[in-house]
Amino acid sequence: MSVVVVENVVKRYGGAVALDGVSLRIAPGEVFALLGPNGAGKSSLVEILEGHRRRTAGTVAVLGFDPETGGSAMRERVGIVLQESGLEPELTVAETVHHHAGLFPHPRAPDEVIALVGLTEKARARVRTLSGGQRRRLDLALGLVGDPDLIFLDEPTTGFDSEARQQAWELVRALRTFGKTILLTTHYMDEAQALSDRIAVIARGRIVAETPLDGIPAPFLRASDSEWVEATCTDPAPVLHALTGWALARRIELDALSVTPPTLEDVYLYLIAEKTP
Repeated sequence: MSVVVVENVVKRYGGAVALDGVSLRIAPGEVFALLGPNGAGKSSLVEILEGHRRRTAGTVAVLGFDPETGGSAMRERVGIVLQESGLEPELTVAETVHHHAGLFPHPRAPDEVIALVGLTEKARARVRTLSGGQRRRLDLALGLVGDPDLIFLDEPTTGFDSEARQQAWELVRALRTFGKTILLTTHYMDEAQALSDRIAVIARGRIVAETPLDGIPAPFLRASDSEWVEATCTDPAPVLHALTGWALARRIELDALSVTPPTLEDVYLYLIAEKTP
C-alpha cells in the first residue's frame, strides 16, 4: 500500500491553474524528492498533502486518509519540517522540543531527538541565540519528535554549512533505515541526488518526469565543431564503437575520449527549459 497516492489533482486560484492533473505515488520507506522552479506548483501540492490547502479536483490519500478530513488521526502520524517556522524566541531548545512532544500521543524522547540533530550542547540555549543552521536543526527536531511515519522536509538544509549539511544527510539516511517515508523538497540538486530513491520534476503545474535516481534519462543529443564532438545518449556503448571505428578507419588519433553520465541538475534544467514557453 502506498503511503501517498495522488490522482489527477487540480488546483485553481481563480482563473490561474497551479496544478493541472498531477498524479504520483510514494511507497513506504521511500525518500521521494519533488523538484521544480518557483511557481511550478510544488508548494500547492505539498500543502494539499499536508491538509493545509483544499484541492479543486482529483483524489489524495496520505497514510490512507484524505488530508481534508483526516484530522488528528492523520496529523499525529505526520512530521512537517517547514522552511520557516515560528519558534518562540525566549524558550530554550529543550523547552521547545518538550512542548512539541506533548502534542503527540507517542513521541520520541525529546533528549534523544535533540541529540539526534546535534543540539545537545545547545539544549539550554534560548532559541533567539541560535545560528541559522542551528535553528534549522531545531526545526528538524520538531518534525521528528512525534515519531511520524511520513515526514515532509521542506528545504531541510537551508542555512547549513557543508559539515552541517553532511550531518543532516546522514540523519535523513538514518530515518530511512527506521522505515520512515520522506517527501523532500529542495533546490539543491546534489541533495536530491544524494538522498532520494525517486524524483519527480514539476513544471507549470504538471509532473514532467518521474524516475528512480538510477534511471535518470539522458535526453540530449548535440554535436559541436571539428575539434570536439559531444554525443549524449541513453546507451553509450554503440556510440563508442562507432566513434572508435570511424577514427581507426581514417587513422585519426583521438586526443581525449570520455563517458560522463548526466547529473540530476543537467536533466532538471533540460526539463524545466523544455516546459517553459
